[in-house]
Amino acid sequence: MASANIDSSNPNSPDRAFPLERTRNIGICAHIDAGKTTLTERVLFYTGMIHKIGEVHEGTTVTDWMEQERERGITITSAATTCSWKQRVEKDVVKLFPDIEQRVNIIDTPGHVDFTAEVERSLRVLDGAIAVFCGVAGVQPQSETVWHQADKYGVPRIAFVNKMDRTGANFENAVNDMRTKLGANAWPILIPLGSEDNLRGQIDVVNHKIVLYADDSSMGSTYTIEDVPAEYSDITKKAYDDLVNQMMDLDEEIGNLFLEERPVTREDLKKAIRRQTIANRFVPVAGGSAFKNKGVQYLVDAVVDYLPSPVDIEAAKGMDPDTHAEKFAVTNDFEPFCSLAFKLWSDPFVGKLVFFRVYSGKLSKGDTVYNPRTNKRERISRLIQIQADKRQDIDTCYSGDIAAIVGIKNITTGDTLCDEDHPILLEPPSFPDPVISMSIEPKTKADQEKMGIALQRLAEEDPTFRVFTNEDTGQTIIAGMGELHLEIIRDRMLREFKVDAASGKPQIAYKETVLTPADGEGKLIKQSGGRGQYGHVVIKIAPNERGKGITIENEIVGGTIPKEFIPAVIKGLNEAVLNGVVGGYPVIDLHIDIVDGSYHDVDSNELAFKMAAIFSLKDAMKKAKPILLEPIMKVEATTPEEYQGDIMGDLNRRRGKIMSIETKRVNTSVNAQVPLAEMFGYATAIRSLSKGRAAYSMEPSHFEQVPAQTLAAVLDQKN
Repeated sequence: MASANIDSSNPNSPDRAFPLERTRNIGICAHIDAGKTTLTERVLFYTGMIHKIGEVHEGTTVTDWMEQERERGITITSAATTCSWKQRVEKDVVKLFPDIEQRVNIIDTPGHVDFTAEVERSLRVLDGAIAVFCGVAGVQPQSETVWHQADKYGVPRIAFVNKMDRTGANFENAVNDMRTKLGANAWPILIPLGSEDNLRGQIDVVNHKIVLYADDSSMGSTYTIEDVPAEYSDITKKAYDDLVNQMMDLDEEIGNLFLEERPVTREDLKKAIRRQTIANRFVPVAGGSAFKNKGVQYLVDAVVDYLPSPVDIEAAKGMDPDTHAEKFAVTNDFEPFCSLAFKLWSDPFVGKLVFFRVYSGKLSKGDTVYNPRTNKRERISRLIQIQADKRQDIDTCYSGDIAAIVGIKNITTGDTLCDEDHPILLEPPSFPDPVISMSIEPKTKADQEKMGIALQRLAEEDPTFRVFTNEDTGQTIIAGMGELHLEIIRDRMLREFKVDAASGKPQIAYKETVLTPADGEGKLIKQSGGRGQYGHVVIKIAPNERGKGITIENEIVGGTIPKEFIPAVIKGLNEAVLNGVVGGYPVIDLHIDIVDGSYHDVDSNELAFKMAAIFSLKDAMKKAKPILLEPIMKVEATTPEEYQGDIMGDLNRRRGKIMSIETKRVNTSVNAQVPLAEMFGYATAIRSLSKGRAAYSMEPSHFEQVPAQTLAAVLDQKN
C-alpha cells in the first residue's frame, strides 16, 4: 500500500514515463476484412512508430507478422503494440488533451470466427475499443459477435466506418445498422466528406470544421482545417444538434445547463461525450478510409478524447483464493501487484512469451510473482514491451501497462499473477467449445515425440484448441473452431516445429442431451474372496436450460451414502457425461440430483461408488429420451442479385433455414442457419455458383437435434 510520504491521491509512480490518465489500452476489432490491420498500420505510421506503411495485400504489415497471416491476408493472432500520440493544437478547435503526449497500447485482433478466442481474451484486458465497420456492408455477422463480446466485458467503444472510398459506401446506412442490429446509441462525431472516389476528408461535428487530407506522397500525414462550407452547413448543424440532444437526455451536467438556460460550450459537449462513452451509454462514430489515408489522425484524437484511461474504469474484481471473499485490484502503482495473463505465445526470437495486463502495483525484473491457481511462485528474469515490430527490454511495468514476460513456466491463459502476500484470483476470459475435430498422425516415427511437444505448445497458446486421444482407436484427435483453424495449426506444426503430419477427414463435435426427466440406479457388487467392492447410487436427471451445462446437486439425507464417498460419486458422474448413450458423444445441459444409495461397512470404497455413479447415469439417460445434437452455424452469404436464387437453393439442399434476406445497394445478403456437417467445401461451391462474385462468413450459433433421417448416417460414421 502507499507509504506515509507518498501522495495517496496520486496513483502514479514518479518513475513511470506516462501517467495513468495519459494511457489508453485499446483494441481494434471487427468482422473479417473490415480493415482492422490496415487501420493499425496507419495509426503506427502517424504516431511515428514505423516509417513506412505496410499493406495487407503486399504482406508487409507489422502486426500480421506470421507467415500464414501474410500469405492469406488475414489476422490469426492478436498483436499487442505500443505507441505514443500528441494531439495537435489547432486554431478554434477544442481538444480535451491538446499538446500532451499520450501512451496508446493497441491490440489488433482477428476478424475470422475461427480465431474468436483471440478477440475474447483481448477484450477481457482492454479499457476501450475501436469497432471497425465496412462502409459498404455495414454491420456483418462477426461484427455482431465482436460487439456482444465487448458488451460482455463492458468495454466502451468508438465506431469507425471504414472503406468510405469504396463503390456503394454509405455512412448513414452503416450508422442506422449499428442502431437497429446492435442496439447501439451511435451518433456521428466525424462525418466523411464525400464518398467513393470523392472522399476528401471529414466533417468535425463538435468543432464545426472540415478536415481535408492531402492527396500526395505524404500518405495522408498532412491535412488542413477549414470552416464548414455552405453546402455542408445543414448536415453539420443537424449532427451537432443531435449530439447536444443526446447529451441532454443522457448527461446530468448538460441537462442542468439546459434547465438553467446556460449555453453548452464545445468543451462541455466533448466532456459529456467522454463521460457517456466511458459509461457505455453512447457510441461516437467516425467515418473515413484507412487504406486511402483519410480520417485516421482525427480518429486517434477521438480515442484520446473519449475512451477511458485505466483510472476511468472500475477496479478489477476478483476473489480471495482461500476464503472466496470479493477483492478488488485498484489501479494504483503503490497497491500490491496484480495482473492477468491473457495470451501465451512461442516467439521465434525470444522463446515463450506471456502477455499480461497489470491491474495494480508494478513489476520489476528480479521480482517474484505468485500464481494462485497453481500455488507456485516464479522469479521474473526478463520483461519486454512490443513497440511495433521491435521487442524492447524494460526494467519495470506499472499498473495499466500491457507487457510480456519471457520464459515463465506452469501458466495458462487466464491465470492471475500477483503478490504472494496479497493473493487475488481475477475472473479469466471464457472461451467457446470446439465445434470440429480431426485425427492427426506423424508421417514418420521420428516425428512422434516432436508432434506431442508441438501440440502441447499450441494447446497452451490457444484455449479453443484441444488435443486428446481416442480411447477406442488410440488416435490423436485435435479439435478447434473450424476448418481454417485446424489447417493453420497443421501449417504451424510444419513451419515452427518441423513436424509433417497427416490428418483425417474433419469430424463434427456432436453433443448429447435428454428430453425428459428420469431416475437411474447403479450398483457395483463384487465378491471374490477377501474384501469385495460395494457401491450403490440412485440419481434423478432432468434437462437443463440451454447453455447451463452440467449441474450436480447432492440431495442425500440421513447418510445413505457416507459424506466421504460423495466426491467419488460426483467424479463418476462428471466422467460419465463425457460419453453419452446415443453415440458416445459428450453430454450437455443436464441437471443431476444424487438422491439415494446404500453402502457396506467393509466393502464400500471410493472406486466402487465412482463406478456405481457411472452406471446410474447410463441407466437414467437411456430412460430420459436421449437425443443427438449437432452444431448449427449462422451463415451470411453476400451475392449479386442474379445468383441469389441459386445460392438459396444450395443452402436449402444443405438443410439450411433461410432467416432473412437484405438488399444492400448492389448486393443481396442471405442470412441462414445451416448445420456445420453440411458446410464442408462450401467455399468452393459458392464460388462456382456465382462465378467467383459471392462471399460468405459463418460462425457457431447453437446446437439443435439431429433429424431422424440423418441420425443413422451420423452413428454409422462414428462406428
